[in-house]
Amino acid sequence: MLMHGIFPPITTPFYPDGRVYHKKLEANVERYSKTPVAGLVVLGSTGESILQSDEERREVLRTARGAATAEKILVAGTGIESAIETLRLTEYAAALGYDVAMVRTPHYYKSQMTPAATLAFYRTVADRSPLPVVIYNFPQATGYDIPAEVVIALAEHPNLIAIKESSGKVEKVKRMVEGTRHVRRAATVTEVFAAVTGRMLAAPAAGAPDSSVVSAEVLAGRAGKTAAAVQSPPAWKTRTKEVGFQVLVGAAETLAPSLDAGAVGAIVAFADAAPTACYEVYAAWKEGDKELAAEKQARMAEAARKIVSEFSVPGVKYAMDLNGYYGGPARLPLLGPTAEVKAEIERLMANIRN
Repeated sequence: MLMHGIFPPITTPFYPDGRVYHKKLEANVERYSKTPVAGLVVLGSTGESILQSDEERREVLRTARGAATAEKILVAGTGIESAIETLRLTEYAAALGYDVAMVRTPHYYKSQMTPAATLAFYRTVADRSPLPVVIYNFPQATGYDIPAEVVIALAEHPNLIAIKESSGKVEKVKRMVEGTRHVRRAATVTEVFAAVTGRMLAAPAAGAPDSSVVSAEVLAGRAGKTAAAVQSPPAWKTRTKEVGFQVLVGAAETLAPSLDAGAVGAIVAFADAAPTACYEVYAAWKEGDKELAAEKQARMAEAARKIVSEFSVPGVKYAMDLNGYYGGPARLPLLGPTAEVKAEIERLMANIRN
């Protein structure tokens, strides 16, 4: 599956009392769906998934899935500390119609996260997952940094298609890209080389007339027998594109240098508040205009670094409020930004609009 482009790891809106605010989640997803991002990540770190119950995670996945448009790749954050619980949530996401599972590195038993344990965990998940899997490395939060050599070994597995590398280390991105260059796979894309997933193929293409309903017994040549109705194939025109193991980064402040190092896109929290600003860096780089990409990178670098790295999820949510999305409160133990922090975020976001 093609995973090129910008993916916001969307936040989970909450009421002041801590309940999930599903209507605001729907509104945010609908608005992101109108931006040039390649897809959405639901229940990533910025989505405060670790602070939610299993029931809440499932409800959030269901709400976001229902509000998203067909043309955006849907990535479900399904990583939990054990392989078996990770697979249970992944199977639920697959049943809802998600396209990809993003699985963070287990980290609670850090001393036991040897290369052998990490390889066994991801290979077990990948073997049984109904969805292609993206490895998620976020050492600033987990305290565990998956070695590049382990990622290179995991890239051989056909169901491990990418990594979200959030360490911010451009040199590590380069090592992973070079070490996995031999991995070649075919991905289905549109005529203009945009991503296509199985879920998209099962739905009518944008602007196409509704597919007629054909009974299953007719398709099987068993007219007269009771069977469910199914949709006839939609009018998508596709081709194949050769892709390798795909490295996406999780630090917007190093987006352009990471793309130069071989990354194919990014899953960045700053895109929650400024998806178009992040996309413009990627688009300029994709068009070969390195000077413009560097210029647009410079415009957002300080804001991306400070809001995400220093002010964390509450800071991202306040920046979203400034740009017309619903950020709202975070869940305890995360505290809302102080008046001083709000003033700083307002300064940083003054020239970054969508």
